[in-house]
Amino acid sequence: MNVALIAHDNKKPTIINFAIAYKHVLQKHKLFATGTTGKKIMEETGLSIHRFQSGPLGGDQQIGAMIANNEMDMVIFFRDPLTAQPHEPDVSALIRLCDVHQIPLATNLSSAEIFIHGLKQGVMDWRQVLKERRDKGK
Repeated sequence: MNVALIAHDNKKPTIINFAIAYKHVLQKHKLFATGTTGKKIMEETGLSIHRFQSGPLGGDQQIGAMIANNEMDMVIFFRDPLTAQPHEPDVSALIRLCDVHQIPLATNLSSAEIFIHGLKQGVMDWRQVLKERRDKGK
């Protein structure tokens, strides 16, 4: 599964701790992240992560393009709801794309933990079935 990891500045410590706690699950999947978040997670966990630009420089949009092309299976995005973000339109677009394309989106630690346990148990395997059906139709 392709999993995106994103966090606003005030939530970076939370996503790093999440990645440390669930490294045993995450390492079995292909990980993507916005620039700084990915760098910090890699430094703390040793996980292999494809890094895009930072969010304000277009990283959210790069992940959004993967979603639009059915190349992303899950997004874990620890948002800071109490701080205004200069790239809020990009954040809104990313969330909208997840809704349009039926991509599971966790925006806080509680939902991310539920998703990661589902990922571990194979609950997300339906995404692979959709991809295979799409590929047969080409």
